[in-house]
Amino acid sequence: MANGARILLIVGGGIAAYKALELIRELKRRGHESRGVLTQAGAHFITPLSIASLTGDVCYTDIFSLTDEAEMGHIELSRDADLVVVAPATADLIGKMANGLSNDLASTTLLATDKRILIAPAMNVRMWLHPATQRNVETLRRDGVTIVGPDNGEMACGEYGPGRMAEPVAIADAIEARLKAGGNIIALPPETQLRPASPVQSPPPQQMMSRANPKVASVPPRILPGKGPLAGRHVVITSGPTHEPIDPVRYIANRSSGKQGHAIARAAADAGAKVTLVSGPVSIPDPAGVEVVHVESARDMLAAVEKALPADIAIFAAAVADWRVATASKEKIKKGANGPPALALAENPDILATVAKGRKRPRIVIGFAAETQKVIEHARAKLKKKGCDLIVANDVSPETGIMGGDLNAVHLVSADGVESWPSLPKEEVAQRLVRKLAEAFRPA
Repeated sequence: MANGARILLIVGGGIAAYKALELIRELKRRGHESRGVLTQAGAHFITPLSIASLTGDVCYTDIFSLTDEAEMGHIELSRDADLVVVAPATADLIGKMANGLSNDLASTTLLATDKRILIAPAMNVRMWLHPATQRNVETLRRDGVTIVGPDNGEMACGEYGPGRMAEPVAIADAIEARLKAGGNIIALPPETQLRPASPVQSPPPQQMMSRANPKVASVPPRILPGKGPLAGRHVVITSGPTHEPIDPVRYIANRSSGKQGHAIARAAADAGAKVTLVSGPVSIPDPAGVEVVHVESARDMLAAVEKALPADIAIFAAAVADWRVATASKEKIKKGANGPPALALAENPDILATVAKGRKRPRIVIGFAAETQKVIEHARAKLKKKGCDLIVANDVSPETGIMGGDLNAVHLVSADGVESWPSLPKEEVAQRLVRKLAEAFRPA
């Protein structure tokens, strides 16, 4: 970024707390300033002195510290930053955030802030997958919180699965993407005004910002069923990979995580739409308020999509395998003296083209193009060949980290031209795309 940002880093309790120190170093390397808040649980893993030494600033720990409150009250602490980051975000902190609880410095700061929040969850796999945690995470997403990770991997407890905190470089990338997206100050409702109670009270948060003309945005509102810009509309979305069986234990697949398709489903539901999400095999939870149909293969996915029609909008974000084994073995294929078996491949159905050119074609049909070269050129060819209205194209070369990651940089290719967006959290890409769709259905 051209100018360094101010990051308020809240460090929760957990073995991943040590990564917060690496995150501070990474942010400093990129020209950003950090200020730390360490929870009581976090202090069992790292010390306030460690954070203070790396940030070059005081590390705050206690809401009842008279010294800290005199020098930097928790209200000002929550607002004198460009972004609030929680890493690691424990199940406890996530639960407090989702339910508006505040009984320590970290939770009070999070509740009082007027800035966007980014969290990097870290916890045991069963804690992460517990329905209560997933409900809380879904609440935070709806509240506009950016969530990075967690990653899959081995836990300190010896279990394996989702729950490892994202790596510091990935978190720093997400921080910069969130900052570039703008709208990092959350406005109060129009009828609410900030009035100083006395001449010595801190000024309104807008006056605390040293940068001129900061962008102000509202929190994405919770939309009641039947309300919102897409109310009364049916949106069908595909997401994730497909698995094409070779034998009962092996299959052809790809690295799609489903994060972008699931984020679009959440955003469409938040905009009031009835959403049918046809999902391939993924490890992420189903979005709330969405009808989800789980499938395995491309043929299963096409059948589920056709069953879900008619619809007003169809968004094909899934990474569908182009090929399948023509005849999958009913038994596990064993090694033999004749070397590896010859696998005859058959072409899978083209779900996007089938729907775009079909009798039940939705009013708007959107396809995705995951490319590794000539992204725009290939997207334009796909737009023409498939007969859809828009192609959302991206570069999924390994060095981009997009496939399976939390960020995306897309190009919207249509008959009118190309609109390129910067690298953004996948939730932000989803919200922007849904806003464009809502404009298409706005009465003239």
